[in-house]
Amino acid sequence: MESEPDHETVDQSLYAKTAEEELNKSFSLEASLSKFSYIDLDKELEFKNDLIDDKEFDIPQVDTPPTLESILNETDDEDESFILEDPTLLNIDTVDSHSYDTSSVASSDSGDRTNLKRKKKLLDSFSLHGSVMRHSLLKGISAQIVSAADKVDAGLPTAIAVSSLIAVGTSHGLALIFDQNQALRLCLGSTSVGGQYGAISALSINNDCSRLLCGFAKGQVTMWDLASGKLLRSITDAHPPGTAILHIKFTDDPTLAICNDSGGSVFELTFKRVMGVRTCESRCLFSGSKGEVCCIEPLHSKPELKDHPITQFSLLAMASLTKILVIGLKPSLKVWMTFPYGRMDPSSVPLLAWHFVAVHNYVNPMLAFCRGDVVHFLLVKRDESGAIHVTKQKHLHLYYDLINFTWINSRTVVLLDSVEKLHVIDRQTQEELETVEISEVQLVYNSSHFKSLATGGNVSQALALVGEKACYQSISSYGGQIFYLGTKSVYVMMLRSWRERVDHLLKQDCLTEALALAWSFHEGKAKAVVGLSGDVSKRKVIVADRMVEILFHYADRALKKCPDQGKIQVMEQHFQVVLMCWENRLYDAMIYVYNRGMNEFISPMEKLFRVIAPPLNAGKTLTDEQVVMGNKLLVYISCCLAGRAYPLGDIPEDLVPLVKNQVFEFLIRLHSAEASPEEEIYPYIRTLLHFDTREFLNVLALTFEDFKNDKQAVEYQQRIVDILLKVMVENSDFTPSQVGCLFTFLARQLAKPDNTLFVNRTLFDQVLEFLCSPDDDSRHSERQQVLLELLQAGGIVQFEESRLIRMAEKAEFYQICEFMYEREHQYDKIIDCYLHDPLREEEVFNYIHNILSIPGHSAEEKQSVWQKAMDHIEELVALKPCKAAELVATHFSGHIETVIEKLQNQVLLFKFLRSLLDPREGVHINQELLPVSPCITEQFIELLCQFNPNQVIETLRVLECYRLEETIQITQKYQLHEVTAYLLEKKGDTHGAFLIMLERLQSKLQEITHQGENTKEDSSLKDVEDTMVETIALCQRNSHNLNQQQREALWFPLLEAMMAPQKLPSSAVPHLHSEALKSLTMQVLNSMAAFIALPSILQRILQDPVYGKGKLGEIQGLILGMLDTFNYEQTLLETTTSLLNQDLHWSLCNLRASVTRGLNPKQDYCSICLQQYKRRQEMADEIIVFSCGHLYHSFCLQSKECTMEIEGQTRWTCYKCSSSNKVGKLSENASEIKKGRITPSQVKMSPSYHQSKGDLTGKKATSEPVLDPQQIQAFDQLCRLYRGSSRLALLTELSQNRSSESYRPFSGSQGGPAFNSIFQNENFQLQLIPPPVTED
Repeated sequence: MESEPDHETVDQSLYAKTAEEELNKSFSLEASLSKFSYIDLDKELEFKNDLIDDKEFDIPQVDTPPTLESILNETDDEDESFILEDPTLLNIDTVDSHSYDTSSVASSDSGDRTNLKRKKKLLDSFSLHGSVMRHSLLKGISAQIVSAADKVDAGLPTAIAVSSLIAVGTSHGLALIFDQNQALRLCLGSTSVGGQYGAISALSINNDCSRLLCGFAKGQVTMWDLASGKLLRSITDAHPPGTAILHIKFTDDPTLAICNDSGGSVFELTFKRVMGVRTCESRCLFSGSKGEVCCIEPLHSKPELKDHPITQFSLLAMASLTKILVIGLKPSLKVWMTFPYGRMDPSSVPLLAWHFVAVHNYVNPMLAFCRGDVVHFLLVKRDESGAIHVTKQKHLHLYYDLINFTWINSRTVVLLDSVEKLHVIDRQTQEELETVEISEVQLVYNSSHFKSLATGGNVSQALALVGEKACYQSISSYGGQIFYLGTKSVYVMMLRSWRERVDHLLKQDCLTEALALAWSFHEGKAKAVVGLSGDVSKRKVIVADRMVEILFHYADRALKKCPDQGKIQVMEQHFQVVLMCWENRLYDAMIYVYNRGMNEFISPMEKLFRVIAPPLNAGKTLTDEQVVMGNKLLVYISCCLAGRAYPLGDIPEDLVPLVKNQVFEFLIRLHSAEASPEEEIYPYIRTLLHFDTREFLNVLALTFEDFKNDKQAVEYQQRIVDILLKVMVENSDFTPSQVGCLFTFLARQLAKPDNTLFVNRTLFDQVLEFLCSPDDDSRHSERQQVLLELLQAGGIVQFEESRLIRMAEKAEFYQICEFMYEREHQYDKIIDCYLHDPLREEEVFNYIHNILSIPGHSAEEKQSVWQKAMDHIEELVALKPCKAAELVATHFSGHIETVIEKLQNQVLLFKFLRSLLDPREGVHINQELLPVSPCITEQFIELLCQFNPNQVIETLRVLECYRLEETIQITQKYQLHEVTAYLLEKKGDTHGAFLIMLERLQSKLQEITHQGENTKEDSSLKDVEDTMVETIALCQRNSHNLNQQQREALWFPLLEAMMAPQKLPSSAVPHLHSEALKSLTMQVLNSMAAFIALPSILQRILQDPVYGKGKLGEIQGLILGMLDTFNYEQTLLETTTSLLNQDLHWSLCNLRASVTRGLNPKQDYCSICLQQYKRRQEMADEIIVFSCGHLYHSFCLQSKECTMEIEGQTRWTCYKCSSSNKVGKLSENASEIKKGRITPSQVKMSPSYHQSKGDLTGKKATSEPVLDPQQIQAFDQLCRLYRGSSRLALLTELSQNRSSESYRPFSGSQGGPAFNSIFQNENFQLQLIPPPVTED
């Protein structure tokens, strides 16, 4: 492949951009990663089943892996036996190249070493694969390298390293750093340092592009910060002096690097930073005295594979002159693989390269190593035990010596031979895709460093011989791009995208090759594919579009050479283009060839008609491909009739009238060219109507709009219309929808102001009869919709309106009736249309609301609609009561009584009133604005008692507008006792409500006593329990507001009613019922115990004449239960008293400790006047000491206004503390202190903030000890440790809630609105513990 010159012009339709623009676009890190990164792994998985060689075999594992020392101590004797079981594994002298059945480029005599350098004739890969690589000169970098050599004496370039930045080392010790836009960012080093260290012989950039390592010809190593350009380390003792640095490589660990010197040794460099000092530790991994290493390659993983299990070993591959080693640097140094080369050409260069590839659905690193003309691939895997296994893949035999090997992706490798030719190879098929001559690069070789000329040439002869062809530091790859360093330039090579490869062939007029290459992309057989990823079907569509463009270009050129234009037979015989397009389903290309090459527009139509007509005539369903062909046919006909070329462009103006006439003549043909006797007339129009009636008529409509009113155009239009009517009206194989489409089309044409078409009005009447009076009732909605479209398109003028309405009503076409009534503003009749249409009947409510509320209608129209709705109110309520209620509340609110009178059906009236009055129904009605009289509400309640008695109480709770007396009469009428009791309770007649409930309970109990043993007890007992629970709830709700006598009047009759069945003989009450009644009686006792004193309950039971005469055994359980309750309450009282005593004792102890604690002043002088307290001799002065440690004279505190008179006592506050805390006034919680008169030599102790002087005349000894604010704060902190309110506070709260009467329940607060209970606190938690276990 040749490099594209800058001055070459390119056709914009075929070749888009220059190489320089493409380079600048693709050179950025993001573009490179997205374009050439590990996407190829997915591709390799995609093709894994096609191309993976089955002749894989594992390299045998030795019983005891060799140690590094044993390897270093091995001799260099090439005749020494291999440590592997297969001694010929890598010995190419014994390999029979004829036994490999591959597509390798090797010939039969590749095993003959005398013939390895012989040139061979290769397969013309250009014709198969096109130009695979794009070769571009980095002009900006190349120019600045030359400029640096001239202006700053940088010297010639010697090494290159590429990441998101490009680093170029020079022979005078400078490192030039370029960014992705080829701008010079940094110039590291100086020529003076270069004179001391020599040329830069190796470069390396770490993963995040923050550090640069430079190796020099005299052995020094420097590290640079690429962000700031700062020199971080200068290392001179990493390896033996007097040897050049051949390689220096960062590993994935940024603190670890590997270097290789001209002595053949390999060293590990560990970078550390201790106490701000950067250091470097060196460790020898391989000594050159045991075999000189001339190539090293650490395994680098991309961020996508950072969690791969193999990366934890930090693998390093090393190639010496005699063997290959793979070692792991982590977690400890270990040799994983080693074997010698065998006999090799001593001048050949050892090469190593890692890459992650996908094999058998797993992604693992693969090591490629070669020396000479054979490339070996080793797949490295880690098993579950943590051991590493190496599997040999199919190796590659070549006919040239290699000096560089580079992976460009996991499927494609680029090789450089000794005569500076690049070979692009597909790894799996071993097919050579392209050969590129790069002698123009003038590649830089590293021979001087391998000979160590800068240090006197102290290297072995074997290493110097290898160095003659060494170019390790001149070639660098990154992100799918390969950079080549020349003496005055830098070139970059990358894979072309699939479009570029096709365009490159088109640019060189290789049209056949371009089409073949595109076809290989389409079929998935192409190699080194870039830019085609994702679903296979989507890829094929993209490539197919490009192939059509190629065919257009091909046809344009080929048709110019057509010997006889106008004869398609000559075209098919001469080029076979049409046949190829048809066979490959390239229908657009086929039409293009006919139109452009032959000016033939009818033949493509005939071909497409022959495909879609037979299945349509047979009534079969078309396949997807046939549907596509039919759509193409419609579009093609539309383009021809509109004067446009298909698929793009325009028909020449002189041909437009001719083409239109030809197409019309074709469509109106009576029969096709090869018609059978059974063919019906007008086959083409019939086929298009059957295929897609609506779209075909749309094509005709667009064509008629473009026609000029000349005589011929008018004739064609009329002829087409007559044929359409004849085909569709006289045949019964068209659906009503298709017939309707035709007459809708005709109606639109006839409605035009410049219409020249004539259609017999009788045909419209026939269509009306056809749509409104079918033989069967099928497709009712379809026929109605078709007729509606016909009327809306202007067809109404073709019908007599009265007849149309009659037929629509007869056919139940209510939408047609609505359309006609709306034209005449008869909105009230539209209500009948909605009510009679089962599909739209619920829409009548919105219609009525819109007519009555939206402006634009006259008062007469609204009144007619209002009256119509009122007349049909019963139908509306039956249709949807909730919607009807909303409508009435909005527009009929003043006539609710009238509406109720019209609703004769009681069920409908009930549903309507429930929707209107019950807010739980979800109807959006504002009850406050609805004028509803109490009698209407009571009527609803009466209906509710009839139809849904279980919901009466719940409904009464949400209703407001009803009268209690009348409602009570209604509920008594229907014997709803619970409802009556609820209303009496609401009225305030608690006793009356209780009597009703008690009577109901007694009746339920009587039913139980009269049931036999075998009678089911579930329902009757459940009724008794439910009634009893309701009665108990009634008593509990009202006991709070009653005195003791009134409470007893409620609870004792209830207790008596529950105990009455138990007084009967045991034979009268079944045993199971007896036990259940005892349980229910116990429940009554437990409930009344909260309101009635236990002695009163027990006395009432003992006063009973039945139990007072020796029948206490019947109520033994009740009495024992009461005694248990007494024992529980007695235990609770004792426990509460104990807790109170403990809390009181603890509080007093803390209070006493706080009061008696001594105070220790912080200083012996006043904190205000700063004078010692002993120096003041004023007799009236006193010394005030606070618990915070500050000391004051009383006069000083008074001068600072630190006193306050509260309740006749003087209280003091610390001046400093109050000033610092910004205390504006004294705390109300301040405690008093003891105070007395003392002499000036005495000291008075005071709490932290306040001191009370008290009465100066006495009571010094009897002053009350109190807590100061600091002690109160400490006490509060201790209380908070309990994570809740104190037990004393709880008990105080409980005592406050109990009334003066005994045994009042504490449920429910008795305080006022401002009462703040700790039980109402959202953070309140009651922590209970189980009662102590007592032994019987």
